[in-house]
Amino acid sequence: MKKSGVPDPVKTNGVTAAPSSPVNPVAQTGVSSADVHTMKSKGLLAASSSPIEPIGKAVLLRPQDRVGRKSPVSSVAKGKAIVSDTVGEVIAFKDLTLGPHEGELRFRLIHFWEAWNSLSKVLIGLELLLIDGEGTVVQGFIPCGRIDTYLRHMKAGATYRLNKFFGSRNKTNYRVSEGDVTVSFSWNSVLSVLDDSTIHFPDDRLRIHGYREFDAACDLKGDLYDYLGHIKLVNGQVPSESIVLDEAGIAAARRVDLHVQTHDDPVLKLCLWDKAASDFCEKFKASGCAARVILVTALNPKRFGVLSLSSMTPSRVFLDGDVQETRDYLSWLDLNLDVANRVKADVVIKPEPATLGELFAYMKQASAKVAWFECTATIDDVVHGSMWYYIGCGECHTKATKGATTLMCKKCGKSEIVGVPQYLSRLSVYDHNDQAVFVLLGDAGEELTGKKAAELVESYYQANDSVGEDHIVPVPRALIDTIGQTRTFIVKVSSHNLTAKTRTLSGQRCSLLKPQSLRPTWERMLMRSLLMKGMIMQLRL
Repeated sequence: MKKSGVPDPVKTNGVTAAPSSPVNPVAQTGVSSADVHTMKSKGLLAASSSPIEPIGKAVLLRPQDRVGRKSPVSSVAKGKAIVSDTVGEVIAFKDLTLGPHEGELRFRLIHFWEAWNSLSKVLIGLELLLIDGEGTVVQGFIPCGRIDTYLRHMKAGATYRLNKFFGSRNKTNYRVSEGDVTVSFSWNSVLSVLDDSTIHFPDDRLRIHGYREFDAACDLKGDLYDYLGHIKLVNGQVPSESIVLDEAGIAAARRVDLHVQTHDDPVLKLCLWDKAASDFCEKFKASGCAARVILVTALNPKRFGVLSLSSMTPSRVFLDGDVQETRDYLSWLDLNLDVANRVKADVVIKPEPATLGELFAYMKQASAKVAWFECTATIDDVVHGSMWYYIGCGECHTKATKGATTLMCKKCGKSEIVGVPQYLSRLSVYDHNDQAVFVLLGDAGEELTGKKAAELVESYYQANDSVGEDHIVPVPRALIDTIGQTRTFIVKVSSHNLTAKTRTLSGQRCSLLKPQSLRPTWERMLMRSLLMKGMIMQLRL
C-alpha cells in the first residue's frame, strides 16, 4: 500500500492529533501538511531507521534563514551566529532546567512529528525526540512560526548542536519521555550539524511495557509507552504468505487492527491509525506478509470492551529485523514456537457471548477471573425512585466530591473542576430464562438514548427553573422510550463481583453484582444487578 493511501498527518485522540484533511495553520510562516509531504519526497524527512548521512559541514541555521521572508531584526541585533567549531558550555540533558539557556546541547534527533490542536485543527509546531551521549531522552519543540527555519535541515538519526534555547515545562498528558523539561527553540537558537565522531550517541531508548503495566495505566492519559510482541492476527487474519490485505478498506478506515502477544501474556488488541497503519502495511507487504514480530512506540492504552492499545502521532512501527529489540524477540520466538500457538487468537476479537444464566454460573466458579462478555437482553423497565445520573469530573468522569465552595476530583487530584452529569441508570432487563438489572454508566447511556446526560439534565432545569439544585430530576423520556428494545450489552465481571466484597460502583470501573441468595423475583433481580460500562454493541429487534 502506498503511503498516500492513509492520510497524513496522523489523527489520534491525543492533544497533538492531526486533522483527517490538511488544514493550513493560522500563522503564515508555518508549514502545511503538503509542505511536509514535499520534503519527504525530497528525502528531507527520513525515518529513524534510515542510515545516518552528514547533511553538510558547518551548516548554520539562523532565524534570518527563514524561507520566503527576511528577518525583521538584523543579525547584529540578534547577535553573531555561532560557527561550527565554536564550543559553548555543553549541557547534559539530565542537567536541564526551566528558563533561557546560553549553553550548548549535543544530541541525536531520534524522531519528529507535527503537533496539532485537536479542537481548533491548527498546527502548533513540531515535536522532537532527542537523545544525548549519556542516553537521556527529552522532548523538543519548535513553534509553528519557526518550523520553516529548521525543518529543511533536519533528518531523523542525524546528530546536531543547539546553542541558545529555552527550557519549558514538559506536558503531563501523553508524554514520550520522562524528563520534566522540554527543549524549546527560541528566537535566537542556532542549530548546526555535529561532525564530532568521537561522541557516541545511542540510536534510541525504548520504554517497553507489558500487559499488566498497560492495564494499570488504562484510560489515564499518561505517558505513552512502547509494546513488543508476536503478531497473532492482522485484521482478523492469521499472518501467512497467502494473506491478502484489503488496502482500499484500510485506506478508507485509516486503521489496521492487530492482535499481539508478548511471550505468554494475554493477547492485546493493537489499533494502528493513519501513518502508523500506512507504515505497517508498507513494511508488512515488503516482508511478503510473513513478518512475525512487531514493536510500536508511543501507545495509548484504552478500554473498548477489551484492553486496547492505540497508536498516537509520535508512534513508530518496527518489524522483525528493523531494530535490535525485534531481532532479539524473533530469536526467542524461534526457540519457543509453542508459545505462539498456546492462545487462540480469535478469542480476543470481541468479548465472549453469554446469557444472563451463563454469567451467573460463571461467577460461581472457583476459577473465574475478571472478564468481559456480550449479553443480549430486552429492556423491561427503568428503575425509578433514585438518581439516574451522577456529577462527574469533566476530564476523567470520576464521581466528583463536594468541597467548601467547589467540586473536587480525587482521581485527577484537582481541588476545582467542572462537573458534568454522567449516566448512572438502572434498567430492568430479561432474556429467555433470567432477569437482571443493568446499570448504565457514562457513554453507555448516550449510546442507548442518543442523548448526553448533561443535555437531558440541562433541559429539565431550563423547563423547571423554580426547583432547587438538590431536586431529584425524574427519569427522562429518552430512557423510558427504550423499554421494549432488545440490545446487546458489553458487561464486565470484576474482582469485586467474584469475591462479593461490594455491590457499589467505584469511579468509572464497571462491576457485575453477584447474586447472594434466592429471594422473591423482584428482590432477586435487584441482587443480580449488572453494572454495565462502555458500548451498546448493536440493536436486535
